[in-house]
Amino acid sequence: MSERDVVITGIGLVSSLGEGADNHWQVLSAPGHAPRIDAERFAPYTIHPLPPIDWGQQIPKRGDQRQMETWQRLGTYTAGLALDDAGMKGDEALCATMDMIVAAGGGERDETVDQSILDAGRARNDRDVLLNEKLTTELRPTLFLAQLSNLLAGNISIVHKVTGSSRTFMGEEGAGVAAVETAAARIRSGQSTHALVGGAFQTEHPDMLLTYELGGFLHRKRWKSVWSRAANDGGGIISGSGAAFLILESRAHAEARGAKIYAVIQDVASGRARRAEGNLDQAISGLLRNFKLPDGKLMAISGASGAHTATGAERRALQAAGDFALRGFSSLTGHMREAQFPFAVALAALAVKNGAPYPAFDSENEPTLEDAPKASLATAIGYHRFEGAALIVAAQETAR
Repeated sequence: MSERDVVITGIGLVSSLGEGADNHWQVLSAPGHAPRIDAERFAPYTIHPLPPIDWGQQIPKRGDQRQMETWQRLGTYTAGLALDDAGMKGDEALCATMDMIVAAGGGERDETVDQSILDAGRARNDRDVLLNEKLTTELRPTLFLAQLSNLLAGNISIVHKVTGSSRTFMGEEGAGVAAVETAAARIRSGQSTHALVGGAFQTEHPDMLLTYELGGFLHRKRWKSVWSRAANDGGGIISGSGAAFLILESRAHAEARGAKIYAVIQDVASGRARRAEGNLDQAISGLLRNFKLPDGKLMAISGASGAHTATGAERRALQAAGDFALRGFSSLTGHMREAQFPFAVALAALAVKNGAPYPAFDSENEPTLEDAPKASLATAIGYHRFEGAALIVAAQETAR
């Protein structure tokens, strides 16, 4: 063990399954839990919707709630859950020195304005003039502010008083991988003692789904697990609204304040394979070689999206690399893009902390695992680009 081990001391989770770390553990550790889905609102696409949320529990001021879009409220709310879980909520000294690294996408578009521009463009040929008119009459400065990716971090700072250094990464699953990887590296190097890390994704908006479907990635027929979605059913992704935030600390900092420790992030590895060259299997295998994996069967908390190329490559690479019991949690939560990797790390930490494996989320495609996991692999192989993984070990294990 080392004073600079990167330990997880707080977990905030929201998904279609509910909210909170304990709730997710209870739900996912019970065999045969059915997914909560909505196949009507965005047909032919299925989504995993948000559960009912009382925003005031973590964002007490109505004015703060009103000026945020849903994805910002979701991220700010979930960051509050993580701070509460770590025993840091309201501690001004700790929050003022806390670093923050957020994985974020863009904001939600104003559908009414978009539609009015498209409708007007059908009757006019001077579309450059039309756009200038709409810019001055329809689009508000506050709308543009709500689209800024770093406004999620800004709102967390305002609501929860987290005012140390702040960084925001963009880039789908890669943003979440980079956020965790960067925070862990800073803590190991002594540049940081504690950090809030995570992301949020709100899929219940047509333009969020559009970003997937422009590439042909969305699954179109009835719900199936991530391992069972056939190419003739569409692109394979069923998305979900959700968020995951983690409190990461150096072991010395956590022990000095008497914090509970879920687990240790032993290593994080990332890559950007040239997928057009057809070498994704080999790239994922190379990623896994960065880890000193323990002997025996190992649980892999997979962030597999269901996208056919990436999901198939991950499955093959893990089967070739060792004896892994895969757990594709997106089958139950949906794909949460920027939040995918922090969510996988959180679920891996919960299993290690509780000393029990998750039952198979898909009994036909995921093997059983009986032994208590002292370590777990968390993965996020991007549906389109970027690959990442982390090895999560028990708190008493040597981290480096």
